[in-house]
Amino acid sequence: MRDERFMRIALIEAGLSQKEGEVPVGAVIVKGEEIISLSHNMTAKNKNSLAHAEMIAINEASTILGSERLTECEMFVTLEPCAMCAGAILNSRLKRAVFGAYDPLNGFLGSVIDLLQYSTYKKTEVIGGVLEKDCREILRVFFEMMRKSK
Repeated sequence: MRDERFMRIALIEAGLSQKEGEVPVGAVIVKGEEIISLSHNMTAKNKNSLAHAEMIAINEASTILGSERLTECEMFVTLEPCAMCAGAILNSRLKRAVFGAYDPLNGFLGSVIDLLQYSTYKKTEVIGGVLEKDCREILRVFFEMMRKSK
C-alpha cells in the first residue's frame, strides 16, 4: 500500500535519528508520488527544541516548493505529532498527515487532543496507526537502551 511505502521511508529516517542518539522519529513529505523532503529528529544535534522531524520536513518542503502552503502535500511521520508539530501541520495546510505510532502522552492528532479540529482552515485528513507495530518498536528499543545506559 502507498501509505506503508512512504511510512517505511520515514522509518529509515527514524533509524538515522536513533544512530545519532536522538529520539527515533522520521518524517517524509510527498507531493503526489514525489518525495519533497525527508527528515528526522535533530534536537540534541542542533541544540534546538524546534528541530523535530516534522518541523524540519515542513521547512524544507516550503523552501523547495517556494510556498508556506503545502496544500497538495502529505506528511508521513513515525510518531503522532506533538502540539508544536500539529500546529505546524495545521498552519502549512498539509492535505494529509499519516502517522505510525500513537502517542498517548504527547500526541495532538487525536490521542491527547485533536488540535486540527479547532482549525478554521480546510481540514487536514489524519490517518493513524500505519505500520504502528514497527514505529512503536523502534521507539521501544531506543528507550530501553537509554534506560540501560543510565
